[in-house]
Amino acid sequence: MIDPAPLLLAFAAGTLGGTMNALAGGGTFATLPALIAIGLPANIANATSNVALLPGAGASAWGYREELGPVGGVDWRLLSAITFVAGLAGSALLVWTPTRAFDLIIPWLLAFALVVMLAGKRAADWLARRVTIGRRTLLTAQALLGVYGGYFGGGVGLMTTALYGLLAGIAPRAMFAPRTLMLAVANAAAAIVFAATGMVRWEAAAPMIAGAVLGGWGGAIVGRRLPAGVVRAWTLLVTGATTAVFFARAYG
Repeated sequence: MIDPAPLLLAFAAGTLGGTMNALAGGGTFATLPALIAIGLPANIANATSNVALLPGAGASAWGYREELGPVGGVDWRLLSAITFVAGLAGSALLVWTPTRAFDLIIPWLLAFALVVMLAGKRAADWLARRVTIGRRTLLTAQALLGVYGGYFGGGVGLMTTALYGLLAGIAPRAMFAPRTLMLAVANAAAAIVFAATGMVRWEAAAPMIAGAVLGGWGGAIVGRRLPAGVVRAWTLLVTGATTAVFFARAYG
């Protein structure tokens, strides 16, 4: 007889993760611990989580499609292409290399995201008065985000929010559409590699996919109606919690 508890846990975690990705990113921190609790090894749980969140990310991106536009003067289609290629490279690195070194770096990247979020538009204005942020800088940053998204992905939505705010001066609410699309593209690239290399546990992924689609679609609907202050507060809360979790995970 099939135990329904793991299936229900996977579905609930997928719903929460899909909603989080639609609003502020960080959905991995709902799905990855749940898959590990079910009994999957960390690397298999990471790959399964990535694939499970893909449909939800796609649903969210579709929900925001009318809000897509250039980011810092760069067409979103070009950013998507860069993210896809970089995501393939990052996911290949996960298959062939150990993750411990990157685990130690992740908390510091998230701490940077938290600092940028706290500073908000003031940091972007301060930087704009002193430095010219060009197209090449944004494209390079997007490529690095794509590699990270394919390799691990935890907190990539939060870092995208931080970097878009810093490099392009975009408010958190205005970047919902491009950020969510880039998450979906990076997940799609990684899913191809993970599925081809047999790293996905489909019995756990299936209920999580169903939950992620529900959460991703619902989160996009809610996100389009939330005021900027609520979005900022939610983003800061998720960023702070995520940073604490990763410091504990890497150094605790």
